[in-house]
Amino acid sequence: MTDSTSSFYAYLSRLKWIKRWGLMRNAHEENVMEHSWDVAVIAHALALIKNRYFDGQVDANAIATAALYHDVTEVITGDLPTPIKYHSSAILDAYKQIEHQAEQTLLSILPKDLKEDYRQLLDHEHLPIELQQIIKAADKISAYLKCQAELKAGNTEFEVATKQLEKIIFSMVEQPEVLFFMQTFAPDCELTLDDLVK
Repeated sequence: MTDSTSSFYAYLSRLKWIKRWGLMRNAHEENVMEHSWDVAVIAHALALIKNRYFDGQVDANAIATAALYHDVTEVITGDLPTPIKYHSSAILDAYKQIEHQAEQTLLSILPKDLKEDYRQLLDHEHLPIELQQIIKAADKISAYLKCQAELKAGNTEFEVATKQLEKIIFSMVEQPEVLFFMQTFAPDCELTLDDLVK
């Protein structure tokens, strides 16, 4: 047993207050906690598709767990919009340093015996490259589906982001599971509830 408390989960519970797409008008607001669940579910599906249809041998459950934590540092850093993050190499380098410091901060508040278990989830450098690629693809798909929902709600603010994400996603030819997901699952995400149940 431990004699001290940890604020780790108190921090994680605040992910629901971190809004995404902060510099854009949103018809439907999205927070980091919702997005993380979405990315985890998509990453899990991508891993299963890779294993079942494309001779992959990845641990779908490990990928889903890592995806749940992929943006956890934003509870400290906040969500930096992609156009700003990639505006210049100086901003990107600075953000990566801040993100690394946030990872270390979250690790430091864990009980000592749990730190190594969580290091694999919080410190992105410890993730195998194949897992990183699947989570990155799931992140892009999640963002694309959010953009599609905004467009469907009549919000043209997301037109450019949708086109950029579509281009990125369909250029992932070395990840056939991504195209499979987009062809099999993405189209029905645009349906209304009435259309879904028909």
